Amino acid sequence: MQPGLFEEAPEWRLRLAARLRELAARNVWIGTSSWKYPGWLGQIYSPERYQTRGKFSQKKFEENCLSEYAETFPVVCGDFAFYQFPSREYWAKLFLGSPASLRFGFKVPEHITVKTWPGHARYGQKAGAENEHFLDAELFEAAFSQALEPYRERVGVLMFEFGSFSKAQFSGVDEFLERLDPFLASLPRGWRYAVEIRNDAYLEAGYLDCLRKHGVAHVYNSWTRMPGLSAQIEMPGARTAEFTVTRALLRPGRGYEEAVRRFQPYERVQDEQPEVREALRAIVDGAQEGRAAAFVFVNNRLEGNAPATISAILGVDK
Repeated sequence: MQPGLFEEAPEWRLRLAARLRELAARNVWIGTSSWKYPGWLGQIYSPERYQTRGKFSQKKFEENCLSEYAETFPVVCGDFAFYQFPSREYWAKLFLGSPASLRFGFKVPEHITVKTWPGHARYGQKAGAENEHFLDAELFEAAFSQALEPYRERVGVLMFEFGSFSKAQFSGVDEFLERLDPFLASLPRGWRYAVEIRNDAYLEAGYLDCLRKHGVAHVYNSWTRMPGLSAQIEMPGARTAEFTVTRALLRPGRGYEEAVRRFQPYERVQDEQPEVREALRAIVDGAQEGRAAAFVFVNNRLEGNAPATISAILGVDK
């Protein structure tokens, strides 16, 4: 833990929260990717809230920290949804157990966005097999969006994250768009949708035109093998919807596993990324000039500590 952090955090956190509320009032929503990080104790989280018999309780922390998260941040990205279709009971517990002011962005379950199941052991018998429900709009509605319907006003954006496709899966972007276009056309109306791709070669005019046709945003994403955020923002026609979505995930060139090994338990910034920070400032500044909604999510694995990265971007000094 950084020296003096416990003494400095409360006042800094109040200033950060005030700045984030000011931006949210302008429809610029800035938050983090997920929230259950004990490394943020003394920064975003008050250690005394999660004590049981004088000791830190991981269970108490995980069950209750979202409410304290919302005291600072107005929005959060629910990465957890990528790995399952949450039950209606889970959604009720999540929304009813957190402040009504808190907004969410959710990654749509991989059951919709994975073309071939990865060969990891956790996929069991499915590993390496074709996903019969790839881009299945009926399953998306029946198993996901309908369960979220009672909480629609608190959902900022639903994001379809596609992993890197091999040549064996799609020969190129045109073949991918042949599947994506009818899928987007079939989605239930009334939600904000965004698409995140991990093939840099797909980031071209045809892809952007497809998203624009359906009012779907391209997710500006800082990731291992994608062009930098600035390059994505500056592409002609890169803004494909009336809102924008940005996910600052990794430094280009750095893999996920490397970032996890280097940065856990995410207590502090360990590797500043000036170019990414500058691009995020440009996104926030540009969003404030318009009235359309903007969602910016920052991951611990970008620099080591998402709250501190956001604080630096917004000029809120510790």
